[in-house]
Amino acid sequence: MALVPPETLSPSKVSSFKDCALAFRFSAIDRLPEEPSPAATRGTLVHLALEHLFEREPADRTASNASTDLHRAITEIRSDPEFVGLDLDSDQEATFFAEAAALLDTYFTVEDPAAVRPIGLELMLEARLGTLRVRGIIDRLELDGDGRLVVTDYKTGRSPGANYTQGRLGGVNFYALLCEELFGALPAKVQLIYLGDGTVLTTEPTEQGTRALRTKLAAIWQAIETACEREDFRPRPGPLCNWCSFQAYCPSQGGDLSSLPVPAEIRS
Repeated sequence: MALVPPETLSPSKVSSFKDCALAFRFSAIDRLPEEPSPAATRGTLVHLALEHLFEREPADRTASNASTDLHRAITEIRSDPEFVGLDLDSDQEATFFAEAAALLDTYFTVEDPAAVRPIGLELMLEARLGTLRVRGIIDRLELDGDGRLVVTDYKTGRSPGANYTQGRLGGVNFYALLCEELFGALPAKVQLIYLGDGTVLTTEPTEQGTRALRTKLAAIWQAIETACEREDFRPRPGPLCNWCSFQAYCPSQGGDLSSLPVPAEIRS
């Protein structure tokens, strides 16, 4: 029986499929649960704190209030399965929250939040490209001094090396495409703020770039549909395997694909 493709494509799904088709299947099609990671959960916490900060009036976006917003975010995340699943002891928890606070401190060395004119925070956007639906979450959509759109994406790790910078910037065309489809205009700028080291990577999207992305997404979607029809998603062994949650099912890691849990809709 052919597998059912996911309903939408997002930047993370595109990246997952390119990195390892089998891991993409486990995550996006079989929807297997993934073990929470401290880095990803810390990113969720910092994003939430920054969202609260930018809900404030410009003059109130101070480092002191950011600390208050972090504590508010900590209270909100404590019951989240993503945080609970980390099972941190008291010392690990204190370190976890201190590292999040350090990332917020770094943010204030990058830009003045009082000067930012946000028009959308953690904004979910979805557009249809022919039969394909694409979606993505923009951390911060704002207006520059000339009233043009600017997309800001927070990264809580360190900036990539020179060999990987262009690839990271190329990925932001996804956000530019969503803006073009939904608002009728390309952003004047897309910036990636790396809170791990205070680096900002910036690019100016072009119509040529979004046209190329449309072609690329169509090809990726066709490849996914073909793989679903043939039930043929192949692993791509590499360094990322060390952090993969699906090793128990992956043949390249000694796992057993036949031991995949049967979806509830099939059991019934």
